[in-house]
Amino acid sequence: MPVRLRITILFGIGFCGILLAVCATVYYTANTSRLNFIKTRLQNRASYTNSLLSKAEVFSSDLVGRLDTSVTGLVRSKEIRVYDRHNQSIYFYTDIPEFSLKIDTLFLERVRQEGSIFFNHGKKEAIAVYYPSSELLVISATKDDAGKKYLTQLKTIVWLSLIGGILVSFGGGYFFAGRLLRPVKRIADEVNEISAKSLTRRIRTGRAHDEWHYLSETLNQLLNRLHHSFEVQRQFIANASHELCTPLTSISNQLEVLLQRERDVDHYRSVISSTLQDVIRMNQLTQALLEVAKASGSPGGLKIDQIRIDEVLMQIPVELAKLNSIWSVVLDFEQLPPEDEQLLVFGNEELLFTAIRNIVVNACKYSSDQQASIHVQIFRGQVRIAISDNGPGIALVERENIFLPFYRIRNAGSRTGFGLGLPLANHIIQLHNGQIRVDAGIRQGSVFTISLPQAASHPSQID
Repeated sequence: MPVRLRITILFGIGFCGILLAVCATVYYTANTSRLNFIKTRLQNRASYTNSLLSKAEVFSSDLVGRLDTSVTGLVRSKEIRVYDRHNQSIYFYTDIPEFSLKIDTLFLERVRQEGSIFFNHGKKEAIAVYYPSSELLVISATKDDAGKKYLTQLKTIVWLSLIGGILVSFGGGYFFAGRLLRPVKRIADEVNEISAKSLTRRIRTGRAHDEWHYLSETLNQLLNRLHHSFEVQRQFIANASHELCTPLTSISNQLEVLLQRERDVDHYRSVISSTLQDVIRMNQLTQALLEVAKASGSPGGLKIDQIRIDEVLMQIPVELAKLNSIWSVVLDFEQLPPEDEQLLVFGNEELLFTAIRNIVVNACKYSSDQQASIHVQIFRGQVRIAISDNGPGIALVERENIFLPFYRIRNAGSRTGFGLGLPLANHIIQLHNGQIRVDAGIRQGSVFTISLPQAASHPSQID
């Protein structure tokens, strides 16, 4: 069912329910007021008749009858019956004889027990009242044609209002639902026109700061992220292709030159050695790209466990010794808490080790003394790992780019690398709901701080 039709039906049902309740209340109130008015007039007429007949020495039945005939202002279309204590009728008057009341002895006894009874008899409404002081039982009845006519007219008006309200509610609901959903259709049409080739286009938000403005802004922010991701991917593919083509071109050129004519053994050995270096470099680049691809997988596809972060860090010195014998790492565990649970984080041990190792390798590579320092502390539910070096520092304008794939700082010099270590580390840390902060001097030293949520403070798995 279309949303517009659903909104129309819901709005119509709600409005009709309210209108029906209002109409029913109006009719019920009018009918109750009419009955109360009739009861009051009938009771006053009964009391008036009792007061006259209780003074038999002054007012006889004939006199009261003449008064009822001459006085018509109290109740029109009336009937009066009065019974004594022996249930004998002592007075009777009516101006509507065709609808005369039928009264039996059982009813009279019931009235004496209850004191007062209001009842309907055909088209008449009547009240029977027993007065103990005079021992008279007075029945006063009337035919309220004017009141019932008014109720009939009111019922007609109520039904017409209800039918008109239903038509207006559904028609108005359908119209306003269309006006309400028009911005959604416009937004959907604009989104349909946006493709990978037109990601720079954005949805018009309008001036009204309403829910549609918020939806447009949210979609525009999503498009910004998609555009950024496409640009990063495009740049990554271009840089990766360039980095892979460079050693391949070098290998191809050297082999072509080598095959042009006969060479001596030393020349063959030199070319093969150079080619081997290019192959090794290409293999290292391929491994780095594979690590990036592995870390780009969704968290749901990774093996997630509780990991003691100090145990991961203690593997770093051994790994660095394998890579370069002159590199060294100083581990500072002095501020670690005594409880082992405080050092637990949720994550993939292999990926976390790779991320921390890449940052430490960079620190050793750029440090003047080939040494990095690792300091660990617990702060507000976070495990913080600070990796510092004595390198040349990072210029302020370059700090935003160091986590981009294949980006290398200007003062890298002759240090080898592909510019994938820090982007890979940053992606892995973000995958573990953490973050990396860089506090780098312009000329001396840098500090990379990794923050990871504690397992005790964040019991849920990686998002």
